[in-house]
Amino acid sequence: MDQLTSLRAELMAFIAKQNCGPILIRLAWHDSGTYDQRKKNFGERGGAIGTIIFDGEMNFGANNGLPKAKKYLEAYKNKYPAIGWADLIQMASACAVEQMGGPKIAMKYGRRDGIASDCAGSTSREGFGGNAGLPDAKPPFGCGSSNPADHLRAVFGKKMGFTDEEIVALSGAHTIGRAFADRSGTVTEGSGNGKGTQFTNKEGMGMQGGKSWTKNWLTFDNEYFKVLKDGNSSLACFPTDAVLFEDAGFKVCAEKFAQDNNAFMMSYAKAHKKLSELGSEFEPSNGVPLV
Repeated sequence: MDQLTSLRAELMAFIAKQNCGPILIRLAWHDSGTYDQRKKNFGERGGAIGTIIFDGEMNFGANNGLPKAKKYLEAYKNKYPAIGWADLIQMASACAVEQMGGPKIAMKYGRRDGIASDCAGSTSREGFGGNAGLPDAKPPFGCGSSNPADHLRAVFGKKMGFTDEEIVALSGAHTIGRAFADRSGTVTEGSGNGKGTQFTNKEGMGMQGGKSWTKNWLTFDNEYFKVLKDGNSSLACFPTDAVLFEDAGFKVCAEKFAQDNNAFMMSYAKAHKKLSELGSEFEPSNGVPLV
């Protein structure tokens, strides 16, 4: 418990100094995103088990740029060897959300780490493996869905077990971070000074470049939903974003989150906690809580 508490404090300070919260959240999401609830055995079902550190997953095209996030955390893994990679990755993500103004997430620790042979192969997730198991930004969709609403429900719902409200809440994580030409390839803006937009080329915000979904992309709040509702052509918006206000089931949640930041924070905290535990086994079995 003392090591977890010390690690958490150090990560909070590091994230504040480096402005690296978005990529640490992405690392944790892409670790959890391999989860497939239709598979029952530990390792085979993927999830938040730390296997993204191995080349078998890190080398997925969807994981471009994430070696940088792993490198950020290696010093902490060396300092706290008793804390597994799965716990470290998920703690860093929760700390990043909180440090950027988001909710404090009621995390628990003690995850069993997966091994290299547990990595999600390119076909082991029935059409989802090649994109690390998370949704595609735009068609063609890897799962075979013909539209973005069905795609989000196929990935987050059928594969991972999330409800419509949880899907919309998790989509709200786009309120922070950026897309890059040299990572996802979904935008034309690249990495480096002057290669981004008026919102991502600012001094004092870490590496310049990329295209953000919001103006204040280092602040975790409900701006994403406000932007989607009102529209802003200078910000990123993909079919899987726009559909949140087009699909009837998603729209009721997106409207609520756009109007009420507290409602978004509460729903996001619950969904993020669930995401951080997918596929995990804990020792002790109930985990070690750290609020």
